[in-house]
Amino acid sequence: MYDHLSVWLNGRMIPWNEAKVPILSHGFSRGSAIFEIFGTHEGPTGTVAFRMDQHLNRLMKSAELLGMQTGYSTRQIADAVAETVRVNKIGRGLVKILAYWGEEAIIQLVLNSKLDVAVFAVPASEELDLDNETPVAACISKWRKLHPDTVPIEAKACANYLNGYLARKDANLRGFNVGFLVGTDGFLAEGSVESVFLVKDGVLKTPPLGRILSGITRLSILQAAPAIGIRTSEDPVLPEELFTADEIFVCNTGVKILPVARFEARTLEVPGPVTRQLMELMNGIFNFSDGRYKGWFSPL
Repeated sequence: MYDHLSVWLNGRMIPWNEAKVPILSHGFSRGSAIFEIFGTHEGPTGTVAFRMDQHLNRLMKSAELLGMQTGYSTRQIADAVAETVRVNKIGRGLVKILAYWGEEAIIQLVLNSKLDVAVFAVPASEELDLDNETPVAACISKWRKLHPDTVPIEAKACANYLNGYLARKDANLRGFNVGFLVGTDGFLAEGSVESVFLVKDGVLKTPPLGRILSGITRLSILQAAPAIGIRTSEDPVLPEELFTADEIFVCNTGVKILPVARFEARTLEVPGPVTRQLMELMNGIFNFSDGRYKGWFSPL
């Protein structure tokens, strides 16, 4: 499907089907790869990336948390993103950056070399389903969120997503779209690839950092909501609060905000008034009609 595209790999632009690693590479066989993914949009003067600086800083933070070092700086990777987007003529789409050990590691567990870096840019398509706003059904997963004393939860590491895979699989088998993970401390954490928000008595609530990924869309919503008079809270949330919440929604890079129309056996009217305001706010940001947030976009 993407064989016509090019990939930036360690400083060279190569055909998509040549971007490969050995099966015994450390990144594949040990699950040590880290990544970032963010949207590109067609701005008034060309293609732009949403909050690329935040994403690249988080990539470097992931490497630091895992004792790794990338072979390229944030400036070099930003230039690589711009080149990849231009070469592939991407407007609305996604950029995915992978940093990994491509060298073979049959028994080696710890490597000291710098990480390889690959940059992919793909156009919006039906498969990606970007900007989907279809309400979803959510449940509490039978699986618990990884404990932060076992692995760095705020590292966007491929291996961490096995936890999310199990939560999504569990939810799907039970007839839901999304499974919410509860931490080993008993508090609500997040979904498989989604940050979770609820609204109670007009206050927008979401779990605090520390046991969840520091989501960029989550951050953006929390930063923008006060501008339209919505109060926010990042205090710990008990899962029981979801059963009395006035509204629930999830967000991530691809879909921004998805209202939850069914939570377990509960049916909610969607979108609720606060969710609707936030969806309109975010849509205004992404269609560039709200100039207050133009600094969130980087020209490519």
